[in-house]
Amino acid sequence: MENYVIADNFSLLAKLMDIHGDNPFKAKSFANAAFQIEKLTVPLQDTPRDAIFRIKGIGESTGKSVLEMLDTGSFTALTEYLAKTPPGILDMMRIKGIGPKKIATIWKELEIETLGELLYACNENRLSLLKGFGQKTQESIRQSIEFFLSNRERLLYAEVAPFAKELTQLLEKTFSPAPVSLTGAFRRQQPVIDELEAVIGVPIDQVSEQFHTLDGFERLGNNDDSILVQFRDQVKIRLYGTAPEHFATKLFTTTGTEAFLTAFFAREGASNGGNETTEDAIFARAGISVIEPALRETPDILLKAAAGNLPKLIQPGDIKGIIHSHSQWSDGMSTLEDMAKAARDKGFEYLVISDHSRSAFYANGLHPDRILAQHAQIDELNKKLAPFKIFKSIEADILNDGSLDYPDEILRSFDLVIASVHSNLKMPEEKAMARLLAAIANPYTTILGHMTGRLLLSRNGYPVNHPAIIDACVANQVVIELNAHPRRLDIDWEWIPMAIDKGAMLSIDPDAHTIEGYDDIRYGTLAAQKGGLTAERNLSSFSLSELETWLAARRQSKGI
Repeated sequence: MENYVIADNFSLLAKLMDIHGDNPFKAKSFANAAFQIEKLTVPLQDTPRDAIFRIKGIGESTGKSVLEMLDTGSFTALTEYLAKTPPGILDMMRIKGIGPKKIATIWKELEIETLGELLYACNENRLSLLKGFGQKTQESIRQSIEFFLSNRERLLYAEVAPFAKELTQLLEKTFSPAPVSLTGAFRRQQPVIDELEAVIGVPIDQVSEQFHTLDGFERLGNNDDSILVQFRDQVKIRLYGTAPEHFATKLFTTTGTEAFLTAFFAREGASNGGNETTEDAIFARAGISVIEPALRETPDILLKAAAGNLPKLIQPGDIKGIIHSHSQWSDGMSTLEDMAKAARDKGFEYLVISDHSRSAFYANGLHPDRILAQHAQIDELNKKLAPFKIFKSIEADILNDGSLDYPDEILRSFDLVIASVHSNLKMPEEKAMARLLAAIANPYTTILGHMTGRLLLSRNGYPVNHPAIIDACVANQVVIELNAHPRRLDIDWEWIPMAIDKGAMLSIDPDAHTIEGYDDIRYGTLAAQKGGLTAERNLSSFSLSELETWLAARRQSKGI
């Protein structure tokens, strides 16, 4: 075994011991041994066994570990530490600016175990509230994580979207006047993207030839009608070439899923033709209404299209107010007044401020005395900013027994309550359901926040029985949040049709911790469109007067 391998193993063990808070002197001895071994000019495997123990920096324990690795090729102590360390913690060790002590704090105080969770915490201003961290450190860590994650195979829609726009412009410029369009999963607005796809209205051999002249693109492969390229070691791009007269057909067949297309072409007369110049003409030939790309996932939508029952999909402009937002009262970046003015200036009619509750100590959650102070400020701001209105709300932690974070007399002081799980996320479905159902049954719960606690590409979330949760929300007049943060998008769009059919009300909420976070409404709306959500079934599409009326009626029906 090479010296550098032994040194790396010792260095890694020392860091893991620090992270786990074990004997600091022993950790230091392994770190020192690693440093000394790196300076050796003679391979340890060629060194007499007894001489190894006389090398500076190598003692009894470290010497025995060296012999174990030389004799067996394994290192038991390191293996044991790796077995009890989440893989995401090892990823954190590769991020510039985060040492073992900081990783330990992040892991143990915030219960964060993946880079995606850590990036989300940075974006929520969560790290700067920890001892030993500050805004500068938080921003440095955030940038380092984003750089590290940029080379992943799979990316969030929001991460791909800016480049997708640039790619479209590049293709239009390169192949003008040929038609160009993005297609595939991105066009269907899937929250997670494996590769970007685009259709170009020129034969594939011309596409292939032209791409030899473009900088930054690496050819990965090709087939009869497409080539696969990669841009600067980042997102993969599949480019389809086709004759201009077949552009619409190619766009159609590369947009829908296999299940959707199979069902579509199985319809009588739908497989005829192939020379339509627009997608609208393709649907007209099949005798059904035009189905938006976002809905071309499953065969079910074809029945609605044939019956003329396609929903009028919600649009970003349908959102009338900001529901679920945080300020400097808890872990937000801006003052309450600045958050309110920004919402007003963006054309929204109201802001539902919902800072964290007291159990979220890591997020500077509000204790009762601070709630009173915040409510007093809201009263003053409402006089100052009228007719714009700030609603008094809280994102109340759902505790382990399903109760909310405050007694009824405090919950009663809020205009509405968003109930969310933030702790003890590693629980079986039985436990998760007990917590959620109890919280939903609480008369003060107005909205169920991010139902599963998932973070896309980072954390699966706790398992839940979606139909049972939806039924409980309908029975208790609880709104189901569609958390618009592109790393959450929770409730997942696949469950939205069921929620609509069962009579549930949803709410597209940005969960904004910054003013810029309001813009995440766009991603929530894209996900909602995939589920067929309309403005009528979305709480944040209510006007100010409509929301006030709805809240008053609900409180009356609940007797609160």
